[in-house]
Amino acid sequence: MVTATSNRKKPTLRTISELSGLAVPTVSRALNDAPDIGKDTKARVREIARQIGYVPNRAGVRLRTGKTNVISLVLGTDNEVTDHTGQLISSIARALRDTPYHMVVTPYFPEEDPMIPVRYIVETQSADAVILNRIEINDPRVAYLMKKGFPFVSFGRSKWRNKHPYFDFDNGSFGRIAADELVSLGCRSITMLAPPLEQSYASDMVAGANEALSEHGLNLEVLEGISGDDPGEVIQSRIAKYLEQNPGCDALICPSTTAAISAIVGAERVGREIGKDLHVFAKEGTPFLRYFRKTVGTVREDVRAAGEFLAKAAVRAIEDPTAEPLQRLIEATCERHAGENRS
Repeated sequence: MVTATSNRKKPTLRTISELSGLAVPTVSRALNDAPDIGKDTKARVREIARQIGYVPNRAGVRLRTGKTNVISLVLGTDNEVTDHTGQLISSIARALRDTPYHMVVTPYFPEEDPMIPVRYIVETQSADAVILNRIEINDPRVAYLMKKGFPFVSFGRSKWRNKHPYFDFDNGSFGRIAADELVSLGCRSITMLAPPLEQSYASDMVAGANEALSEHGLNLEVLEGISGDDPGEVIQSRIAKYLEQNPGCDALICPSTTAAISAIVGAERVGREIGKDLHVFAKEGTPFLRYFRKTVGTVREDVRAAGEFLAKAAVRAIEDPTAEPLQRLIEATCERHAGENRS
């Protein structure tokens, strides 16, 4: 176990230098992930720094380099009851653990302009890069950051997707899989509780489901005036009313675990039996719905993989701004067939 030379003094780069036998500049470069420093040396220096509780002086770092070593995750607050957001935050933080960068979460509320936190970060230079989610097709945050030349990566794709780094799930393939699975169960009147339609993944999801259903001579109905981001009580009430007015509806497609649970509660409130006279297919970040109702079909989103890639892409955007932006699109796969355990 490495200990500092003095328990009363705040550990410095020189402290690590003395304990490691390396020069102070080498220690500094190792902590800043310099490419000319070997992997083993970086690991040894970081382990010593961790053991003695070394924390870099951010003000000093900014004065020397003009950087904050901060990456800001800008998140909208919502009524999500599962750990989707928690997984995203922890996976980004874990991916940044062995880099000189640290994550801060910058929240904004539904009634607020989502541009406010982004402008604040850029104008105050309080971070070196931004990670965005809930991307709109014509997202003003993306347009603003591109115009300013400020490093960022988006969880989702805007209409400028070819010009900026992003990570996204192929929600078009989710829509196609959901529709095909439900048709295979004999469903003929399929309704989607979509995400907010101004968000790009919603349009992909609707287009994918429509494409698959058209091949079977069927049409998709998308609920109007409500989205999968609405509070659970609203979804429950609206689904219950919709099913009473549309008794022929035999399937629901939901964009998230929370939306699916609320929709199922609303359906059962008016006497529908999931897996019998109403089938449900949903997208989820954690394998949960199968335990809630075993006949629900699901496609799994690997949120941890998303967080790891977003962190990597943000670091790349900071350190090599002229390089091709990192981009990744993961195609959806059916994790659990909606027809399993059917009777």
